Amino acid sequence: MTTRDPDMPEDALGLGLDGGLGLDTPPQPQSDTGSAYRVLARKYRPQTFGELIGQDAMVQTLGNAIKRGRLAHAFLMTGVRGVGKTSTARLIAKALNCVGPDGTGGPTIDPCGQCEPCRAIAEGRHIDVIEMDAASHTGVDDVREIIEAVRYSAVSARYKIYIIDEVHMLSKNAFNALLKTLEEPPAHVKFLFATTEVNKLPITVLSRCQRFDLKRIPAELLAAHFTEVCNKEGVAADMDALALIAQAAEGSARDGLSILDQAIAHADMEGAGTVSADKVRDMLGLSDRGAMRRLLGLLLGGDVPAMLAAFEAQYRLGVEPLSVIDGLMQLTHALTLVKSGSPPDPALAAETRAEEEAMAARMTLPNLHRLWQLLLKGHDEVRRGTMPMQSAQMALLRIMHAATMPDPGELARMIQAGGGVSVAQAAPAPAPSDAPTAEAPKAPTHAALPATFHDLIDLVAAKGAGDYALFELELTLRDRVRVVDYAAPRLTYDMAGEEPKDFAFTLARHLTAWTGQDWAIERGDGTGLLSISEAETATARAAEEARRNAPMVRAVLAAFPDAEILPADIVSPIRKANP
Repeated sequence: MTTRDPDMPEDALGLGLDGGLGLDTPPQPQSDTGSAYRVLARKYRPQTFGELIGQDAMVQTLGNAIKRGRLAHAFLMTGVRGVGKTSTARLIAKALNCVGPDGTGGPTIDPCGQCEPCRAIAEGRHIDVIEMDAASHTGVDDVREIIEAVRYSAVSARYKIYIIDEVHMLSKNAFNALLKTLEEPPAHVKFLFATTEVNKLPITVLSRCQRFDLKRIPAELLAAHFTEVCNKEGVAADMDALALIAQAAEGSARDGLSILDQAIAHADMEGAGTVSADKVRDMLGLSDRGAMRRLLGLLLGGDVPAMLAAFEAQYRLGVEPLSVIDGLMQLTHALTLVKSGSPPDPALAAETRAEEEAMAARMTLPNLHRLWQLLLKGHDEVRRGTMPMQSAQMALLRIMHAATMPDPGELARMIQAGGGVSVAQAAPAPAPSDAPTAEAPKAPTHAALPATFHDLIDLVAAKGAGDYALFELELTLRDRVRVVDYAAPRLTYDMAGEEPKDFAFTLARHLTAWTGQDWAIERGDGTGLLSISEAETATARAAEEARRNAPMVRAVLAAFPDAEILPADIVSPIRKANP
């Protein structure tokens, strides 16, 4: 079960070219192993705990255990692929068997890497460090060899160490055979297990091991690591490209280094010699974040031909339909975080952050949540559908038309305020070239001065169909503005909560353009009336209280304490169904 480093020639183990079987083998072609290329994932495998990135908590725990002499007899490393499980096991083997450059050292969290045990373990040739792949050694007989061998002391090292990779692949009988030895091994034996599927291990094995859950490596740490690797390799790489590779790696250093290896080769073949973000996107089939912002803007703006053309352009570039939906979902998630006040992503360029902050400022959290749900449904349809291209187009069209509709809460307020929803409020938005925007409102004809504050809100709603900036302005007027004095073209107001940036200036600019008269919008010091939403809520509560205080209702509630008063719009259908 002793394994060798795949880079070592066969005769390094003393087997000869025929593997020690005594067979006459034909002459083998000799390769120049000295110039053989080692992939980055192997070349930059961590050789010390200081080079192991993203696992600080585990390194600290191991360091304290070594200093205090509280070493467990079995360690279990678990985590997703490429986070350093097997590398950690080898580092632990080094740490426990290191004797220092002068040969007098003891176990240390900082193995020297120069003594014979350190070098032998790094080269995979130490006789007392046995690595076994459980995927190809799954049976009881393989475990029985370990049980027989642990009785003998280490030949040249302080500890005899068994590293079993993908330990979850052992059979049930093999686990049972190992339990007794695993619980009470000899003092000179240490077991190091690694697995990606810890849930498949029996609880009896888990209870006998000291467990370390290796975390996914954050994208910013991976990007910094890839920068160091590029510097050592003498490769020029854009920070945006390395950030894309770090995101595509999904927390795996090995996956990221493999992608970087491919990106470097791709750059060389193109002749530029620089790993650029555009080439990484082309190589991985990723959608451009800027293209996703433009596509989302077209979705929300209601320009159907331009949106379909932008989507087809991404498809012609080789971006899969599902990747387009993924890109829109990632952008929606990023905008939601920005809108919620989360710190900006350090991997993004300053210009990108500024653009996304500006886009998030024009949207509301309810809009973003609804957009996420629509995209999530579309993602499922595209993933399951037999025609991904057509499924994605239909999903985007549905999102476009649903984005122009009021949300359920706003719809209820419209019905309560005006008895219905106007065509202008519910119709899909026209193309951006014809639609009034927050930056440059268009008013071919001037509207009459709104006689009341309610008429002013109706004017904003009619002018803002399909425009998210005006929709937000309408919500602010309805939900938060408390009127102190209104006499068109003048409005003095108070604000419930924080006032949006440039609220008064924006409202006055729009009203002046729509009505043809200059408006004076200012915040006053007086006490304003309740906002429309606050008044509606207060009215609804008063009506509910009046219903509950009616003599007959009080008598019914006294007789039936668990009874519930249902709204009339629920009771009416029940009566029709059960006359």
